[in-house]
Amino acid sequence: MKKLALHWQILLGMALGVVFALIMSQFDFGKQFVSDWIKPFGNIFINALKLIAVPLILASLIKGVSDLKDISKLSQMGGRTIGIYLITTVIAVSIGLAVVNIVQPGKTISEQTRNELMENYKGDADSRISQAEKQREAGPLQALEDLVPSNIFKAASDNGNMLQVIFFAIFFGIGLILIPEAQSQPVKAFFDGFNEVILKLIDLIMLAAPYGVFALLAALVVEAPSADLFKALGMYAISVLIGLALMMAVYATIVYIFTKKTPKFFFNGIAPAQLLGFSTSSSAATLPVTMERVEDHLGVEEEVTSFVLPIGATINMDGTSLYQAVAAVFIAQAFGMDLSFAAQLGIIATATLASIGSAAVPGAGMVMLVIVLAQAGIPEAGLALIFAVDRPLDMCRTTVNITGDAAVSMVVAKSVGKLGDPKVEE
Repeated sequence: MKKLALHWQILLGMALGVVFALIMSQFDFGKQFVSDWIKPFGNIFINALKLIAVPLILASLIKGVSDLKDISKLSQMGGRTIGIYLITTVIAVSIGLAVVNIVQPGKTISEQTRNELMENYKGDADSRISQAEKQREAGPLQALEDLVPSNIFKAASDNGNMLQVIFFAIFFGIGLILIPEAQSQPVKAFFDGFNEVILKLIDLIMLAAPYGVFALLAALVVEAPSADLFKALGMYAISVLIGLALMMAVYATIVYIFTKKTPKFFFNGIAPAQLLGFSTSSSAATLPVTMERVEDHLGVEEEVTSFVLPIGATINMDGTSLYQAVAAVFIAQAFGMDLSFAAQLGIIATATLASIGSAAVPGAGMVMLVIVLAQAGIPEAGLALIFAVDRPLDMCRTTVNITGDAAVSMVVAKSVGKLGDPKVEE
């Protein structure tokens, strides 16, 4: 009997998790049981993926950069990667603004619902505003200063410092290129072997993926807010989802135009990574699977995946930037504010830059949203309006983030002659 494909196993695990949670919700002890006995297995699965995120980036980026053997190749690929990422992010923010201005979801929120949401989520909003305030107080070059770690071991001890790890890995790889090959070969051989070990660990962890997403979805459903709040924010959620769906279509179009690969081929190849990103809400945690799928199932050579995808997981947050645009205008509408064209152009610029600074972990986009709100003159306390539906939307925008990384890696690979046939046929 043919074994069920991984993405079908993950989908089955998600569906069973939802059904299990709905059944358990009918019992008084159900929520507590899921929180105590089911949710921990989902957390263990996410922790296992996060465990290998830093080693994977170190190994794959050092190997990818050193394999280029030429600094000019690095600058060529790096320039194209960052340029395309910025273009897709601007497109995403523009789509978000267009959708929210057409649908106008903020006009559907009543005064009573607004006050109820503000009261329920005031503590969460205050926490995120405090975090954003610290970032705003930093100097204009703080982001550049933070890019260079003072201690690589300290940087590698926290997944939130992924940009510092990427900087070190690229810097180290450049060093390997510049020294004689006889001296660099033993170091390269070590990282080649280290990379293979990490990839094998990914295979082992993915055996538990259906069970991990079962636990994650079950916990999400039993902890969801009341149905009344979801109804009040339904139009906002629909606006975000429409924008994200349009962005998916943009990726499929870009891939077809530049690589001549069909949307079916693209989405079949990346589906397990999308589903995992949906379950974990973390681009960083999903990175190992994204790299494996893009390389083995989409035909992108390792030289490109090991460079483009780790950078994308950190700076390419198209789904996040689209959501920030929709959320900012939605909150303004809820407060009865009319944003000028100039203010919305400011949102495009700020959301693009904020998405680059967002950590690839659940909920990070919410902190960056505070900065977007402040730039547009929208009350930051309005953040409380969207907390009720943020978690499921976070899952959806993470899926878009991952899809964008995969699409850009295919385009970059095609531009440098590194796109071939998949190693594994679907």
